[in-house]
Formats: sequence, C-alpha cells, structure tokens
Amino acid sequence: MSKTANHPRGLYVLFFTEMWERFGYYLMLGIFSLYMLDSVEHGGMGFSAVKKSDIYGTYLGLVYLTPFIGGLLADRILGYRKSIIIGALLMASGYIGLALPGETTFYLSLFLIIIGNGFFKPNISTLVGNLYNQEQYKDKKDAGYNIFYMGINIGAFVCNFVAAYMRNNYGWGYAFAAAGVGMLIGLVWFLKGMKHVKDVDVLKPVQKEDLPLSKIFTMVLLPVFAFAIIGWMIPGNIFGSDGTDAFLIGSVPVVVFYASLWFRASPEDKRPVGALLAVFAAVVIFWAIFHQNGDALTVWAKDYTDRTIDSKVMEKGFDAVNLTQNLAYDPAAPDSYFKNLPADKMPEAGKSLKLYSTELYQSINPFWVIFLTPLLVGFWGFFRRRQKEPSTPAKIVLGLLITGLSALIMVAAVKATSVDSEKASNWWLFGTYGIITFGELCLSPMGLSLVSKLSPPRLTSLLMGGWFLSTSIGNKLSGILSGLWESYEDKSKFFLINFALAFAAFLLLFAMLRWLNKVMKEKGVK
Repeated sequence: MSKTANHPRGLYVLFFTEMWERFGYYLMLGIFSLYMLDSVEHGGMGFSAVKKSDIYGTYLGLVYLTPFIGGLLADRILGYRKSIIIGALLMASGYIGLALPGETTFYLSLFLIIIGNGFFKPNISTLVGNLYNQEQYKDKKDAGYNIFYMGINIGAFVCNFVAAYMRNNYGWGYAFAAAGVGMLIGLVWFLKGMKHVKDVDVLKPVQKEDLPLSKIFTMVLLPVFAFAIIGWMIPGNIFGSDGTDAFLIGSVPVVVFYASLWFRASPEDKRPVGALLAVFAAVVIFWAIFHQNGDALTVWAKDYTDRTIDSKVMEKGFDAVNLTQNLAYDPAAPDSYFKNLPADKMPEAGKSLKLYSTELYQSINPFWVIFLTPLLVGFWGFFRRRQKEPSTPAKIVLGLLITGLSALIMVAAVKATSVDSEKASNWWLFGTYGIITFGELCLSPMGLSLVSKLSPPRLTSLLMGGWFLSTSIGNKLSGILSGLWESYEDKSKFFLINFALAFAAFLLLFAMLRWLNKVMKEKGVK
C-alpha cells in the first residue's frame, strides 16, 4: 500500500470516488422534494405535501437500511471492492431512470438507488478505516475520516449548482441524468485507482459465534418483509401513514439482529460491540434533525426566505449561468412564495420576480463543511500534539449538543420574522447550517471512525451497516417530523421539538461518556 505524506494514497482514491458518488446522491436529494411537489404539467410528480414527506422519509430510511445487507455480503462473500462496483452501477442506473417519465419508473429507480447504496456506502467507509489500521497511521484515523468527509461535501456543494442549471435550462429529467453521470465518473476513478486499496480488501474468517448467512436471511430478512406487510396492513396508522408503519415495524427484526450481536459476542468483543450499539441508538436523533435540510428547511427556503436577487451584479452573474428562478405572479393561482410576500414587493399581475433557485440553499451545508473541516482537523491536531485531544465519543457528544443549538437558531428566525406577512433573511439559514455543520463534523465522520476503531475486524462492514441503520431510522423520523410542519401554525414550536430531541440525546450519551472512554482505553484506541 503506497502512501502520500501523512496519509495513505488509497485515501485519495476513495476521497474522489466518494466525492462523485455524493455529487449524484445529493443532487438527486436536493431536488427530490421539489420534483415531487411540482405539477405534472411542469414535469414533476404532482404529489401532495403529506405524500411527498412520506416518500421522502421512507426513501431516506431505506437507502440507509440496506447497508446492513451490503455490509454483511461484503464481509462474508463479495469483499469491499466488488461491492462498491456493484453499488455504483445500480445507483447510476437509478439516477438515470429518474430522468424517465412515469410513476412506475419513478419507484423502480428509487429501488435501484436504495439497493445500490446498500452495497456502496458501508464498504467504502470500511476501506477508509482499513487503510489506517497500520501502526504508522492509527493515530490519524479521525483526521483521515474528516478528510474523506470533506470529499463527500465537495460533491454535495457543487451538485446543487449543476441541479439548478440543468433544471432551469432543460428540465427535471436532465438534472437527474447528471446525477447518474457523476456516479459513473466516480466509478471510473475507483477502477483506475483500485490498486491502492486492494491490500486492505481482505475477508476475515467467520468465528463460531457468528450466524451463518442462511440463518441471517431466514431469521432476519424474511421477518423484515413479514413485519413490513403487517405494518402496512394494520388498520389505521400508528406512525402517520401506511408507508411509515411498514418501514418502522419492518425495521424491528434488523434492530433485534444487531442487538443479538452483543448477546452472542465473545467476552473480548462484548464491551466494544455494546459501546457501538449504545452510540448507534443515541445518534438516531441527530439524523432525524440533520436531514430536515432536504425537507422542512427546503420548504423554509422556498416559501419563507427572501430569495429576491437585489444586487444587479449578482443578478447578471446568476442569469449568465441560468441559476435564477423567474417566478411569474398569477393572482388567480399564485405560487406559494407570494402568500407572505410584503405588498410593496408584490409584482404586477403577469410580471415576474428574479429569485435565487431553491436548490442553491442545499449547498450552504457542504460549503460550511469544506470551510470548517481544515480548521477542525487543525484544531484537533493541535490538541493531539499536546496529548489533550478529546476522545472520539467525546466529539460525538459535543456534536449532539451543537445540533440542538442549531434548532434554536431557527426558533429565533421564526420569532424575529412575521412569517405570515414577510420573508425571513437568508442569513438565518446560513447561521443554522453553520452551527449544525460544526455538530455534524464532530459527529458523523467521528462515528465512522469509532466503528472502525471498536468493531471486531471480521464484523467491521456489518457494524458500519449498523451505523447506517441508525442513520436510516433517523432519516425516517426526519420525514415524520417534517410531516408535522403543516400542523404547526407557530413554526417555532416545530424547531423547539427538534431542540428538545437533540438535547435529550445529548444527555443520554453524556451520561455514558465515562464508560465509552473506558471501553476505548481497553481497546487501546482514543
């Protein structure tokens, strides 16, 4: 395995592969809600707000539930490189499929993306950790994951400009097709650089306490389908919709399977596995709040934020690349943007406003990641050189606290704005995204690092799937929370619920911090 400076060369192969994969993923996600809400006449799906939130949450849930299967198959049969290739091809097919019309094609394309992500996501993250298992790199594993995470967000930053350009100039289909092209570019890059990661793609022998694949499929996967059908058929709705009931009840066998890993673990593995499962449970809330950016916060940007382009210089610049939205005012059927627009800003009937495209607000979070990551890596490095760097669990706890504070920014935004009769400043979104991004950088890449540090080597990709299972359930809860948006006349109450949930998760994990640090010390990692 070759190396560059302080990091293995394979990191940069995986960095750019993930950058292009996330370019496609976040391009699709950034326009997903808008596409579902847009009318059929304008090329969208014409779904209601409730149906849109249900599909959005279910998709986000399933796309991070399937890494359980992909991680398991990679650990036992396929290996990590082959799984990544399969996943990339499936996702590219799904994105390109979304460019085609029809509701059947729509759902089939989502299915391909969901399965593809299951093969891709846990295994590229596992390879990053494996690169740092050599002694000379072990103390830089957190930094390696931070750098890898920045690659994710470079792709997430750029993609929304491409999405806005393609949508404004050519339509929704071309925007989705661009996501597929991005995934294929990432695949080509990975194939060319695969030699730099082949040494860390090693299958570990199965131990006597590990269930055989046949039992896992009969005891976990079949019950998943059975429980999902039961959830769908339950009269009425327990969690708000048939889809939500099917997803959450169908997830129960997978959650039970991961819990059983602790009961079956050897004495040597029991405490590390238990520590990971405890963290997985707590960070569900983080993902439920974080992924409001694709739904509730997108609605806030679309309908409650002043997107008017005031500067002539900015207007010319954005017009030159067609990143503006020309929104015509029709008094008979006004767009939702006009419902709280002040009278002095209302255009005459038939006239248009030049607005920043809503998709562009999706790039605020990755902008902050790109800006803050070098600062945070340097900050942790400063303390590491002085032997005072916080442990990985401590960084995750800090991330949960900061996530709660980001929700309070939006409470202040609602209180400072008469949302029924005026628009909020763009700076509120910049502020809340900046705060939650700092929390994200303390939590998300550190979670990947923690799995790599604590998991038994033969279970690394499977437990990486467990991390993404917590993401999956959190994502579905994100859709449930977003579905409450319309029920609150006072939108500050919506964001206060987010704060309360994040703070409760922070208190839970803070109470376990001493134990988590002790487990890390026993494992010989920090």
